[in-house]
Amino acid sequence: MAESKVAVPDEEGSAVAAPQQTSPVKYVVAILLVVAIGAGLWAYFHYRDRVSTDDAEVDGHVSAIAPKISGNVVDVLVNDNQPVKAGDVLVRIDPRDYQARVDLAKAALAEQESKLRAAQVGVPLTDLTTASFETSASAGVADTQAELDRARLVYEQSSSSDLAYAEANVRARQASNDRAQADLARMKPLVDKAEISQQQYDAYVAAAKVAESELKAAQEKLGSAAKDAGIKKASLAAAETRVEQARAQLSGSTANRRQVAVRTADVGTAQASIAAARATLETAELQLSYTTIVAPINGVVTRKSVEIGQILQPGQGIMTLIPLGDTWVTANFKETQLAAVHAGQRAEVHVDMYGATIEGHVDSIAGATGASMSLLPPENATGNFVKVVQRIPVKILVDRHEGVVLRPGMNVDVTIYTK
Repeated sequence: MAESKVAVPDEEGSAVAAPQQTSPVKYVVAILLVVAIGAGLWAYFHYRDRVSTDDAEVDGHVSAIAPKISGNVVDVLVNDNQPVKAGDVLVRIDPRDYQARVDLAKAALAEQESKLRAAQVGVPLTDLTTASFETSASAGVADTQAELDRARLVYEQSSSSDLAYAEANVRARQASNDRAQADLARMKPLVDKAEISQQQYDAYVAAAKVAESELKAAQEKLGSAAKDAGIKKASLAAAETRVEQARAQLSGSTANRRQVAVRTADVGTAQASIAAARATLETAELQLSYTTIVAPINGVVTRKSVEIGQILQPGQGIMTLIPLGDTWVTANFKETQLAAVHAGQRAEVHVDMYGATIEGHVDSIAGATGASMSLLPPENATGNFVKVVQRIPVKILVDRHEGVVLRPGMNVDVTIYTK
């Protein structure tokens, strides 16, 4: 170490050179300066490819358990902080009311199925019956039409040929009678004068009587023919009436054939009723299944608030399930830190609870800042605007837990390696 010399007076008063020590403060300052520069260089190279934040916490799926129906709680099978698996029974509600609805729906379905079977049987029966009636009515129309035709022919014969013949016979007998009476009248004076014999005159008298009798018989025959024609006319009218009746029966049978379509429609109605009854039954069975509340996922029971005897309402929260095996970290980084951050980059999560660091990676970056997604987002359109650095949530997935259990809401520190 170099020494400086200082002149000091000796005993005789003359000046002589004396050695002087250098101060160690300079060396300490120099060492500290070197350490500071080294630390700065180390910090620069250490932190230049990473970004960190302590504004981070564990998030997870929170499954709220609530009943879908109202009812009285008869059994609670879990306690707070108890782990459960998907499908495990959590709570049972009194099922008797809902079982009664299921039984009622089953009875209604059975009734509708019975009606369907009856309707299905009625269709072919109605088809056969109405078809038989229609065939019989058609045959009746044909028979009565044939009778009408026969009655018309008989009437025409009676009213034309028979009656004309009887009238002609009356005219002929009238002529014969007139001639016989005229002959008798001429013979009367002759017999009185004895110009003819009494025997001859008696012959004329007999002939006149025969002619008169024949005239009366012809007249009676004409009357009988007229009466017969009237009878035949009445028979014709009766036959026409029977034809109209048969045609009416045929029309009725034809109309009854439409009952087949009605019965077919009844089948469709019964099928629709069965579908409605089956849907009602399924609804009742579904409501009955809701009386057993099961765990939808694997998780830990949290905030249980249900007890035996409690009357629940639909949507009433009774507990929460937290799946500890499906958690992630939401880290709120400053917007100035995320220029080089992207999905897939390696991350480290330091868990305050355990004092341990676990590995993870960036899953995604939120589409908006946390402030803009808050209930009351800030309004910057004011005259006193102060620029504030915003934070953007980044989702971090943990690759290895290493015995660390992450619970939603835990505080963690996150470091992302950008290179």
